[in-house]
Amino acid sequence: MRLRNIPSADQQIAINPYCIQDPASHRGVWKHVFQNTQPLHIEIGMGKGRFILQLAQTNPDINYIGIERYTSVLLRAVQKLERIPADEIPSNLRFICMDAEQLSEVFAPNEVNKIYLNFSDPWPKKRHARRRLTSQQFLQRYDQILTPNGTIEFKTDNQQLFAFSLNELPAANWTLNACTYDLHNDSILNNGNIMTEYEEKFSSLGNPIYKLIASRSVPHS
Repeated sequence: MRLRNIPSADQQIAINPYCIQDPASHRGVWKHVFQNTQPLHIEIGMGKGRFILQLAQTNPDINYIGIERYTSVLLRAVQKLERIPADEIPSNLRFICMDAEQLSEVFAPNEVNKIYLNFSDPWPKKRHARRRLTSQQFLQRYDQILTPNGTIEFKTDNQQLFAFSLNELPAANWTLNACTYDLHNDSILNNGNIMTEYEEKFSSLGNPIYKLIASRSVPHS
């Protein structure tokens, strides 16, 4: 899908108080940003931000960071936040515009408790497999920042990407904790599910939603 460029996006992101401008400077001390020691969850490729915003509103005892690569997309999440009355904006939510390849530069070992991956780019060409957010290369990056009992939760409507992801887990020494090929008809995994914009669109077309939860097989020492 072609992204619509918004000329003023960079400038608006640069002055928004909920967008972190120098995330690497907070590596290892994100608790200072939120001024508490609550668990930290991140969403990589958050799109327009509905999912992580609802998470933050529902779980005030958890800190959330939404990561998006493109400022024109991130701006939509910022605008969504700005439409909320000032006294109702969740204090446990921040945004970062960055490439997920930089995760270990922004988060220290054992600093993140959970990673959400929702409807990630499938990168269908075989030569681009390492760019998929559930590839062994990215699973290794997650391993560098997650706590010993940290997990990833991945949702997609792309059957090929989901099959690829299931194969990558054991190859990267990760454990599959839960899995469904039809999330919305799974009474257990769908309990408390928050739909993303893409999820709502694809499921309305009759597409099944796939989901997995995985954890590292070998905790850090």
